[in-house]
Amino acid sequence: MKTYRVAILGCRSRGTSAAKAYHAHPRTEIVALCDLVQERLAALGNIVNVSAHFTDLDEMIRQTSPDIVAIPTATDAHYPLAMRVLEHGVNIEVEKPICGDLVEADAVLAKAKEKNARVVVHHQRRVSPTMQAVAKVLNEGKIGELRYIYASGKGYYAGYGLMNIGTHVINNMLRFGGHCRSVVTQATTGGRTITPEDVLPSPSGMGIIAGEYVTATLQFDGHITGTLLQHRCPKVDSDAYAMELYGTEGRLFWSELRGAWRLPTPHFVPDGTHDRWEKLAPIYPVHFEAASGADADDYCVVEEYVNALDENREHECSGEEGRHVLEVLMGIFESAVRGTRVALPQKNREHPLLQWRAEAGLGDMPEMPRDYGTWLAKETERLNS
Repeated sequence: MKTYRVAILGCRSRGTSAAKAYHAHPRTEIVALCDLVQERLAALGNIVNVSAHFTDLDEMIRQTSPDIVAIPTATDAHYPLAMRVLEHGVNIEVEKPICGDLVEADAVLAKAKEKNARVVVHHQRRVSPTMQAVAKVLNEGKIGELRYIYASGKGYYAGYGLMNIGTHVINNMLRFGGHCRSVVTQATTGGRTITPEDVLPSPSGMGIIAGEYVTATLQFDGHITGTLLQHRCPKVDSDAYAMELYGTEGRLFWSELRGAWRLPTPHFVPDGTHDRWEKLAPIYPVHFEAASGADADDYCVVEEYVNALDENREHECSGEEGRHVLEVLMGIFESAVRGTRVALPQKNREHPLLQWRAEAGLGDMPEMPRDYGTWLAKETERLNS
């Protein structure tokens, strides 16, 4: 069976995680690393035993002929790097979100179609061992018919949280709810409804954002609805990153930290004698080895990519799904500023927050720090002034 050749474009923390997963999988071989910083190339090269190091991605592709190029970089680099790689007709795996706006995402998918290349977005939670356990129980009908989904982020400033962990949260919801047809949003900043002055550049280069507290209602295919909470909390709490599926005969709970659980009844009333939630066993690929050092969720992305390429089909976390996540995100922002339900997909692909600022006659946005902690301190100072 074919061994797929992989190049890693960007050797910082997410690049290291991606490289460990591809290095550990028996059907993928890392043939090259690319970064502008030699020290990062050397460090990651030592971890995955790869000596082919490049600072020019085009030269890397010409010399090593990869089947997949992973792009685990900051969001603002996704579009230009993806377009350069796709020009060579090479499949890509890009870190989430796919791009900073829908215009860029549309261009990436159009280029992929032109070049007959696959696009995968690194939404690793969607294919994780614990999410597979949730899917298995749901598919077996053990909670009856799905009717409602609740999900929450980690407590970041909401706009940033949406473009960061929110991309995972929405993608998880889409796996079970299906296509999102419309969005209704309430967003506040400083205890009031957001204004055009609240539109700011995101930390970490994740695009344009607004909203300190955001609550969104999502209408999925059929009768399934969902609620997404992205609220700024006193501290970031990974325990808050969770999703619950409500069925007619039971419930399923998923948490990044606490795994997957099933409640064999649609309602839970504590009776003081026992906890009726049952923990579900994660479902790992048969050849996954924890001792490899690869993160299991990242490994599952690789496993699904290998299977998808073998079968000439789209990945569970395809570029189309990644773009639809971005449509939901932009719909959340548009609904917040327009005060109305927004139907998806949008005909107008421009960023709704930038349009709003332009309509208000505002000039350039203030410069904001890239680091989240420094960004948050500056934003808190603005709100308190």
